[in-house]
Amino acid sequence: MSPSNNNNEELKASIKAALINSKVNACPMAVRLAWHASGTYCKTQGNGGSDGATMRFEPESTDGANAGLGIMRDILAPVKEAHPDVSTADIWTLAGAQAIQLTNFSTDVSIDVPHNVGRTDAADNATCPMNGRLPDASQGAAHLRDVFYRMGFDDKEIVVLSGAHTLGRCHVTRSGFDGPWTHNPLEFDNSYFVNLLSLKWVPRDWDGPLQYSDAESGELMMLPTDIALIEDEAFLPFVKVYAVDNAQFCEDFSAAFAKLLALGCPAHCQPSLDTAEEEKDFDAAFREHAMHGSLERMKELTSGGKAVDYASKDEGSGRTALHKAAFWGHAHVIQYLLEVVTDEDAKLALVNALDSQGDAALHDAARFGHKECVELLCGAGADLSIVNTKGKTAKDEASVSHAELCGLLE
Repeated sequence: MSPSNNNNEELKASIKAALINSKVNACPMAVRLAWHASGTYCKTQGNGGSDGATMRFEPESTDGANAGLGIMRDILAPVKEAHPDVSTADIWTLAGAQAIQLTNFSTDVSIDVPHNVGRTDAADNATCPMNGRLPDASQGAAHLRDVFYRMGFDDKEIVVLSGAHTLGRCHVTRSGFDGPWTHNPLEFDNSYFVNLLSLKWVPRDWDGPLQYSDAESGELMMLPTDIALIEDEAFLPFVKVYAVDNAQFCEDFSAAFAKLLALGCPAHCQPSLDTAEEEKDFDAAFREHAMHGSLERMKELTSGGKAVDYASKDEGSGRTALHKAAFWGHAHVIQYLLEVVTDEDAKLALVNALDSQGDAALHDAARFGHKECVELLCGAGADLSIVNTKGKTAKDEASVSHAELCGLLE
């Protein structure tokens, strides 16, 4: 089954089961995977980003900044196996978006990271971005601006996206740094900003790269790029806002993270997309192709991970894709529709759906003598007793010009 935007509960359930179970809570790493898969985008060169899931290939998979993420890719591999029609790129990014929601335990703040599917998976490493595009935690404000401006973000978005550090911790074996940013690394809230402002940060005395420990307990850490947020005059005001307003932080983070996940992706993946209107146009295009018998085009529409509403109807006429295929005698399209709608109740409802004139698809097929279409519809359970607004059954329609079909309609 292909997912529709933000509306595939089965896919989300599979992701949740992979992220949180008796063995692991991998939400922080899921956010990191989605972040790093997306954060390679360059707006001037028009390459990089999550589309393609190119971290599956070298050199991106062996970029030092991505150390340890092979584990996360493996954790999500069963999700891909269970949902083969969904791209790995969509699974990685949706897992990151979902991880934010799964770690929000606030009773008064809801988090919904907009995510639209439709990414594709690259066949090889031909489109892998160059290594070195991800943030270097040992650097300062100028480096942050270089990295984030390259992607099209502003100072406010730099600060709010840094708030992802409220989840998880650093590991010496991966980044060389060590320790958590907050006392609750599995909870998504504004604690990162609260700690930045309220605690005293001093260089850690250890045999490792420069990082900072809180003077009070020595249990928490901040990276040089974190400290840059409170030392830079343009960054600091945003830190202060988020430190006192968790709701504002969550709202701004959701928007910025959704933007990050969609950088370099097709238009239908962008979070600004009016999903309801886009899906309406998508279904209309599907019905149009059905009318012309363009089965290949119908399949292309759904190959990007989107699910069509097979029961959708034209405004005004109330005609479904099945009506249109039956009218013009496209038996191959009818066969396809009867195969892809696997739920028997849904299939029966589609076969007997009525348009604005009370016609079921069988009326159209019978009226124009499309024998193979009539046979397919009857075999799928078409109700022979349906009477349209003119008081005619499908058999009545056939009797006018195609009496040879009447025997099939009794």
